[in-house]
Amino acid sequence: MNSLKLTAIGTSTGVVIPKEMLARLRISKGDTLYATETADGGYHLTAFNPDFATKMAKAEEIMNRYRNTLNVLAK
Repeated sequence: MNSLKLTAIGTSTGVVIPKEMLARLRISKGDTLYATETADGGYHLTAFNPDFATKMAKAEEIMNRYRNTLNVLAK
């Protein structure tokens, strides 16, 4: 378990993320993290956008359903 330190940034509060954690998440300064609320009332931080994944899953479903039509249109 990693502990994160809260620090003052102007009139806001920020979190200091260790270099090793940044590398593992494959993120760097300026990237976006997403906080998803968990069933137990906590939060899950990830660089993965859950809304985008849902939309892509739907797009893949449509592409699979209309594969033949899309092949004809691509010609």
